[in-house]
Amino acid sequence: MANDLPIAAVVRIAKKNGAERVGSDAAQAIVDASEDYIAKLTKEASKYALHAGRKTIKKEDVDMAVNA
Repeated sequence: MANDLPIAAVVRIAKKNGAERVGSDAAQAIVDASEDYIAKLTKEASKYALHAGRKTIKKEDVDMAVNA
């Protein structure tokens, strides 16, 4: 499966947050989960933008989507 998020960046984030090592299968699982979260967050934020009569997602839309 082709990913939009680079695995190396996800591994770097994991290491900055306490992981000493990250296996390739774990890194792929983190990438998949992250992309799913981003997709859901974007869809929700887009609903808020459309409700406000905009096509552009703003930070306030993302903030509301995170807290939804």
